Amino acid sequence: MAMEVTQVLLSAQSVDSTVRKHAEETLKQFQEQNLPGFLLSLSAELANEEKPVDSRKLAGLVLKNALDAKEQHRKYELMQRWLSLDVTVKSQIKACLLQMLSSTVSDARSTASQVIAKVAGIELPQKQWPELIGMLLANVHQVPPHVKQASLETLGYMCEEVVPEVVEQDQVNKILTAVVQGMNASESNIEVRLAATRALYNALGFAQANFSNDVERDYIMRVVCEATLSPEVKIRQAAYECLVSIGSTYYEKLAPYIQDIFNITSKAVREDEEPVALQAIEFWSSICDEEIDILEEYGSREFTADSDIPCYYFIKQALPALVPMLLETLLKQEEDQDQDEGAWNLAMAGGTCLGLVARTVGDDIVPLVLPFIEENITKADWRQREAATYAFGSILEGPSPDKLTPIVNVALSFMLAALTKDPSSHVKDTTAWTLGRIFEFLHGSTVETPIITPANCQQIVTVLLESMKDAPNVAEKACGALYFLAQGYEDVGSTSPLTPYFQEIVQSLLLVTHREDAGESRLRTAAYETLNEVVRCSTEETARLVLGLVQVIMTELHKTLEAQKLSSDERDKQNELQGLLCGCLQVIIQKLGASEPTKYAFMQYADQIMNLFLQVFACRSATVHEEAMLAIGALAYATGPNFAKYMPEFYKYLEMGLQNFEEYQVCAVTVGVVGDICRALEDKILPFCDGIMTQLLKDLSSNQLHRSVKPPIFSCFGDIALAIGENFDKYLMYAMPMLQSAAELSAHTSGADDEMIEYTNLLRNGILEAYSGIFQGFKNSPKTQLLIPYAPHILQFLDSIYMEKDMDDVVMKTAIGVLGDLADTLGSNAGSLIQQSLSSKDFLNECLSSEDHLIKESAEWARLAISRAISV
Repeated sequence: MAMEVTQVLLSAQSVDSTVRKHAEETLKQFQEQNLPGFLLSLSAELANEEKPVDSRKLAGLVLKNALDAKEQHRKYELMQRWLSLDVTVKSQIKACLLQMLSSTVSDARSTASQVIAKVAGIELPQKQWPELIGMLLANVHQVPPHVKQASLETLGYMCEEVVPEVVEQDQVNKILTAVVQGMNASESNIEVRLAATRALYNALGFAQANFSNDVERDYIMRVVCEATLSPEVKIRQAAYECLVSIGSTYYEKLAPYIQDIFNITSKAVREDEEPVALQAIEFWSSICDEEIDILEEYGSREFTADSDIPCYYFIKQALPALVPMLLETLLKQEEDQDQDEGAWNLAMAGGTCLGLVARTVGDDIVPLVLPFIEENITKADWRQREAATYAFGSILEGPSPDKLTPIVNVALSFMLAALTKDPSSHVKDTTAWTLGRIFEFLHGSTVETPIITPANCQQIVTVLLESMKDAPNVAEKACGALYFLAQGYEDVGSTSPLTPYFQEIVQSLLLVTHREDAGESRLRTAAYETLNEVVRCSTEETARLVLGLVQVIMTELHKTLEAQKLSSDERDKQNELQGLLCGCLQVIIQKLGASEPTKYAFMQYADQIMNLFLQVFACRSATVHEEAMLAIGALAYATGPNFAKYMPEFYKYLEMGLQNFEEYQVCAVTVGVVGDICRALEDKILPFCDGIMTQLLKDLSSNQLHRSVKPPIFSCFGDIALAIGENFDKYLMYAMPMLQSAAELSAHTSGADDEMIEYTNLLRNGILEAYSGIFQGFKNSPKTQLLIPYAPHILQFLDSIYMEKDMDDVVMKTAIGVLGDLADTLGSNAGSLIQQSLSSKDFLNECLSSEDHLIKESAEWARLAISRAISV
């Protein structure tokens, strides 16, 4: 059954693209036509010590990809295909893989480890391959170190692939024993010790029971801390990665070890090589994350006594020693870090951690950082000035405005001067970032003492606009600062302090988008994002200027459409620019559409704009442009019933968007736009509804579509029913069973994690919005009796989600609204059903006494509708 694949695998790595493509096609055909033979050939290639390393490596990679995929539906498909293979074929493949763990070629061993783990991820949950763990553990106690290393590596990968429930506690104990023994300082082989340390990182999620046992936990912690002192840098780094994971997974068990951990981490931060020092800082960042989450969760609950909060205040206790250690790291910048978008070094990690510490402890951090700022901010060495500025910017979120405002008032003019005059580009970059943080956290309608006043507003704007001509990295940060400056005036009323500068700001931002180097440091994107925010937060005083901007952006968009015969790189840039321009038009349309006079003035451009959007769609063959779709949603909302004239031309792109399973965000956006169009056109959408409903029903029944798109599709049923009223009757027989089966799925959430409960609530809300739209659409129509058969099921759904007690406020409001809609539309036909329902009365009373005024309002309305239905 196996076939000779060496040459094909080598050709698939050829520099000649024709040879490469032909080889890839051959492999693909082989996989589709004869999966057992394909997998056997690859495992034989991987296991044959006489074959070239390159072909063996690729054989392993292709084998791994035949067992797993990123997309859920594809992953499931590959799992099923493996499970349905003949047992003897699977046994042969597994035997080849296990044999590979004793290969002398390290690449081949490592590849085999990964493939074994993928197979284990499929088979162990099905109670298959029970002997695997025992065989790997037996290997760990063997003499040849390379076999030991490969088996530990495999155990680590396996723990990454399966959920802890799949492995019996007895086997977990044995795995942890083997791994921790392999990590011990007494283990002389470096590769074995490294593999064991990395395996522990993956196995920590399995160690719940072991971390609850003092003796076992002490032993694991001792071995991890000892490994942080290994002479090998890779082992030290892996040991700190374990510590970081322990910090977030077993936070509540750390108290006995925290002092020792502080001692070793501070030594590592000050003296060790960068990869190790970075992980040592990451430990403290992960502790901050834990404490921020705990304090946020319990801080929002009233009447919680301090003793009830499961927070150990490790950061608060460590402050006097932790802050100086972090401040020292800020002086270890790299020369070119501002130009490199992916840069990550000691200074950046230290500043990030300092910011998290500020969010954890609030005001207490300020007196510890202030002396460092004052001492370094005027020094001759740029590193000291930059570190002082970075320290200041890092602590602006967390402490109270009362504590920070006096300091900011003193610092502001100094920083504005630094942004224009400092000789160092590094200092300017960080200064602009810090100004952005000042405006983000200490400027806006909720801040009592304004830091931006008539006296300094002009200087701030002038400096930021000047700074937008600086190097791309500085200009990008200046755009960011201007973004938050504008955002702070969002709720300012009818006159904004930025109005006198509006024209100048817009012109400066447009100039930035045309800079030769606007492609660097995300500068062009930042300029458009800032322009959008300036427009969004502008007042009626500048509406005329916003109207003038429409033609400018239309011209820019038109230019992108003229480009012919683009390379793939140029096409990517064109797509990105079109996205930015469509996003900008969307914000302008929303702004001008929000009040009647400006909406009327804007209408003169509607045809031209729609025409441009259609041309943007026509540029692309397979996919729909997401930003253009969103902008069309805004246009539909602004133009209302007049949008009907664009539908014949636009419909094919709407359909294309709804068919786009692969890029599910595009599909979700398109579903949202269908809702916008329904609200704009009302019954004028009727001629297109057959096509739209067919596509939405197809989407729902597809197992390829990402689950996040399903709730908006249900809501969309409601939008369509509201728009076309009783004409929705022909879709009831298709839509209602879909809604019912989804309702049954989402009614019960026992044992679900937070993420699943959140998704379930989104799903419930979508289903309820569909019911609500359908009932309201049929109201006062002779066809309402068509809905009567569905009422018992809907009431049962409301009963069951009320009983589950895990509804969020949004679902509660929609659910009580549906109860009212049911009574309102079906009248006396619903009255007796509601009276018989198990929990309607309790649910209504609970909503009537809610502190959320929106829930209360819905409940008041539902009470009236129900009492009318019952009294008939």
